[in-house]
Amino acid sequence: MTHDEDDPHYWRGAVGAIALAFAAGGALAYDGTKCKAPGNCWEPKPGYPEKVKGSKYDPKHDPKELAKQGNSIKEMEARNAKRSANFKKTGKWVYDVSKI
Repeated sequence: MTHDEDDPHYWRGAVGAIALAFAAGGALAYDGTKCKAPGNCWEPKPGYPEKVKGSKYDPKHDPKELAKQGNSIKEMEARNAKRSANFKKTGKWVYDVSKI
């Protein structure tokens, strides 16, 4: 059987074989010899501290800033409760809570 390079099936097989070789090579590249446990293979760069808190890598988040999202979600849920109660009472949906 001869291979005709003009045949699209010939090239599809060749491209597939190359893709399979790259995929297998990438999966086998890391052997996991430095893993602390199975699946725990993260290693810090040299100079990265053992504990982040108090180091130059500590982001020092402001608790008020972190609470903003939680507060906005609580406010959103309160507005939705007002809309829902009004809808159950009147049968009409009003988006603007100030008009309820």
